[in-house]
This record gives sequence, C-alpha cells and structure tokens, in this order.
Amino acid sequence: MKTKQESIFSSKTLTYFLQLAETMNYTQAAQILGITQPALTQQIKKLERTVGAPLFYSVGKKLRLSDAGYTMLDATHKIYAILNQATDEIQQSTSATQGEINIGLLASVEDAVFEDFAILSYQNNPELKISFHMLTRKEIWERLENNKIDLAIMYLPDDSIKNWKPYESKKIISDDLLFIHHDEQLAKKHRIKFKDTTANVWAMYPDGYYLNQTIHEAYKNQLADFPKGVANFTTPTQLLHFSMQTGASTALPNSFMVGQDDLPNTWTAHFDPNIRFDLAFVFRKGKAEIPRISHFLAQFDRYLHTDDYISRLKQLRNK
Repeated sequence: MKTKQESIFSSKTLTYFLQLAETMNYTQAAQILGITQPALTQQIKKLERTVGAPLFYSVGKKLRLSDAGYTMLDATHKIYAILNQATDEIQQSTSATQGEINIGLLASVEDAVFEDFAILSYQNNPELKISFHMLTRKEIWERLENNKIDLAIMYLPDDSIKNWKPYESKKIISDDLLFIHHDEQLAKKHRIKFKDTTANVWAMYPDGYYLNQTIHEAYKNQLADFPKGVANFTTPTQLLHFSMQTGASTALPNSFMVGQDDLPNTWTAHFDPNIRFDLAFVFRKGKAEIPRISHFLAQFDRYLHTDDYISRLKQLRNK
C-alpha cells in the first residue's frame, strides 16, 4: 500500500499539479499533458484528498489556487530544485567529452553559427551528443526550470523573469535591431526616428516573442504609434523573405543582416535612439561546473576567438 508521501510526491502527480497551476485551465492542461480532462480532474481530486484540503477553487469561470495550493506549489518547486541540484552534482563527476547536452535556441535567433559549431564539436568529440531545440521564450524558461535543457541561447535583458538568482548568463555578442524598408526616399538615412517608420505596413514577430515586445516597448517609450502589422513570422529568414516579396517593412537583428548588402530595393537603418540587446547563453547556476558543459562553453570561446561571431556569419553566408 502506498504511503501518503508516495501518493503526494509521485512524478506524475506533481507534473499534473504543476501543469494545472501553470495554465489554470483543466482543458488546456489536459491537452498539454496528453490526457483527458476527466482523468486530470480525478488526479487532482485524489491529490486533494491525500493532503486533506482543496488546492484550487473557482471564481466564476476562472480557476484560482487556494492557500493550500500555494503551499503545495512552493513545496513542489523546492522538491524540483533539490532534484535538479542533485542531478547537477552527480553529473559534475562525468566525462567532459561524453554524454548529451540539450540546448534551447530561441526560435527568432539566427542559427547558422551554432549549427556550424555543432558540426565542429561532433568532429572533435563524436561521443558528445548535442541536441538543439527551437523554442519560444516561455518554453525556454520552463525547460530551464525543469532541467530539460542545459543551456539556452536567447536575447537579454529579459524583464519577464523577475528572479534571476538561480541563473547565470554568458554573453555571446551585443546586437542592434535594424529597420528594414523599401522606401528609396529613406535609402540614405543611416539612423531613423521611430515616427518615420510607421507610414508602411509591417511584418513582425508574433506576440510574446522577445523582439516583438522589445520593439513595442521602444515605440511606447518614444511616444510613437506602433506600425500596422500585416503578418507574423517566427524566424528572421521568414520575415526578410516576406518583406522583400511584399514591400512590407520589418525589423531584424544586425547580425542577421550581415553580408546581405545587395538585396534589391531593400535598405536598412538603425533606430534613433538605438535598440540594443545581447545574445547570450543562459543556464542554471552550477551547470558550468559539469565537465561536458564547461568543455562545450570553452570550445565555443575558442571557436569565436579564431573568428568572431560576425566574421563567422560572413564566412558561412559566402560559402
């Protein structure tokens, strides 16, 4: 017969509880978990009977955590933190050139340099498996927290995360956001005011994407009307292609536009004031002490020491 502790702290029970606490919606949580809504409801009620108190309550159609639910959520996060720390401590004694590294790459980031580095890494360390996952910002933070990825490659600063204490970052490059347009009258402008970018329609990243929110915040700070959007795409390649085929304006990282100077009827300009951000590795504290992670980061440093990030991009585009 299961003890009370076994009933509460089974992996499945905690996963179900955390997912419902995240979405606050039984239907959505069940879909994400791949189970039926009645099955999820049954598991939550079973957990509530075990702890002896309701964990959720409803206000109209909205679900809320009870006081007991907040206590359980805090305890669950602590349990996962302890397990993640134990996993990292165990892995610190493993090989530097064997095993697997899971990397979450922000979907809006140009991936050419990282793909090239992964090829070189495999050639030098064939027993080290590198797995890349193209993710949204929300997915990256969830997988970092749950130890499903070892490293994230993403843009910073990220104000959506209030508690940075568990994390560290390692800058790869500082980047600028460029205005991409097809207006010959603006062709000679190297810097452009926000108010002068709104005459044409735009293609942009989807809501919730880092660069979308960054652009929105910049226009808000400059008291400028936000451009009319007519299409959303998740990658810079898609945005540039749509922009060139339709004449819509867009905004893309300078690093992505490197080596693309001969595009027909297409010009770039820095925003005035400039929009700057960093591309960086982000990881939980202690991860860099794991031999294979430390070795990977050191290898990447040497890779960029030979030719910096922009030079690598130029070389890859000219192949």
